[in-house]
Amino acid sequence: MPEVHSTAFVDSTARLSEGVKIGPQAYIDADVAIGRNTRIGHGAHIGRWTTMGEDNIVYPGAVIGHDPQDIGYRGEEAYTVIGNGNIFREGTTVHRGNRGGTSTQIGDGNFFMVNSHVAHNCLIGNHVILVNGSLLAGHVQVDDRAIISGNCLVHQFVRIGRLALMRGGSGAGKDIPPFCINDQLNWIRALNLVGLRRNGFDQGQIGALKKAFQILFRSNLKLSDALLKIEEQVEPTEGVRVLLDFIRSSKRGIAGGRNRNVGE
Repeated sequence: MPEVHSTAFVDSTARLSEGVKIGPQAYIDADVAIGRNTRIGHGAHIGRWTTMGEDNIVYPGAVIGHDPQDIGYRGEEAYTVIGNGNIFREGTTVHRGNRGGTSTQIGDGNFFMVNSHVAHNCLIGNHVILVNGSLLAGHVQVDDRAIISGNCLVHQFVRIGRLALMRGGSGAGKDIPPFCINDQLNWIRALNLVGLRRNGFDQGQIGALKKAFQILFRSNLKLSDALLKIEEQVEPTEGVRVLLDFIRSSKRGIAGGRNRNVGE
């Protein structure tokens, strides 16, 4: 049976699974579903049309699934869909989709630190970390195991690739490719070598990514020529394929390296 504190409010339409704990003065809105063993802390707010999986932890003062910050939103039925094993620390805000039938989606095992913000229609993968004060605008996509450091800013519709790292206080107005470190504003500083090693990439895989990185971000080649050169000269490991596919599918252009802006 769920455990609900006497001072909490739970709407009659909300569905609470076995082992759910709702803390003092928490607010669970209508049409909410919360999975097994999820814990909602003191004063947290779970907004309407939110679905949460199992083993999530929502700390005091977090607001999950509330209205989007979009002046065009008119209260339409839109969703927040959250997987399993996520942590939402104090003051985290996650907003639902901004139009009827749309959604903000969060996968599994993510860690949202104090005062981080996920705007409407964002798509967050698995094992992503948003550090204190990091802000994602609407429609941002963050792929698996990316890290958004403290006080980072991400423009709407930007994509952050798998195992990418944004250094503290940096900004992204263009896509940040997988396995790369972003610094300042749209500057690809280096490969995320520590992240690659921690996630099981061997020396051969890392070597191939280093070669691809040098061609992309340390040469004066046009982007199209750089991609062709990588295909001709670099071993097509899984990581290299992920990198090339990401760049080719970019709509905003990608952040640039030391010698040039490859997004142009």
